Amino acid sequence: MQEQSGIESLSAFIKMQIFGKPFKVHVVDDNSRIFIDRLSNMNNHYREIRISYNLMLTTLRENFNEKKAMAALYKIEKMTIELVKLNREIVALAKDFDERWLRKSP
Repeated sequence: MQEQSGIESLSAFIKMQIFGKPFKVHVVDDNSRIFIDRLSNMNNHYREIRISYNLMLTTLRENFNEKKAMAALYKIEKMTIELVKLNREIVALAKDFDERWLRKSP
C-alpha cells in the first residue's frame, strides 16, 4: 500500500495511517498519459494554424486582386470546414475515452 500511495518515506506513510488522514492511490496508465499529451500537442498545432491563417489572409488582401483572393479564400474555407469536422470527431473520441477509462469509480 505504501508503494501505491506514492509516498516515498515509510515513516510518513505510517504516520498518515495512524492519524487517519485519507490518502489516495492514483494509478496512471501510460496509454492515457500519451493520449492526453497528444491532445495537448494538438492544441499547439491549432494555435499555429490560426496564426498562419491570419498571416495568409493579410497576405491575400495586400498582394492579390479580389478574384484571386476570393478563390484562395474559398479553398481555405473548405479546408477549415474539414478541420472543424475532424476536431469534432477528436472531441467525441476524447469524451468516449474519458468515460471508458479515466472516470472509473472505485
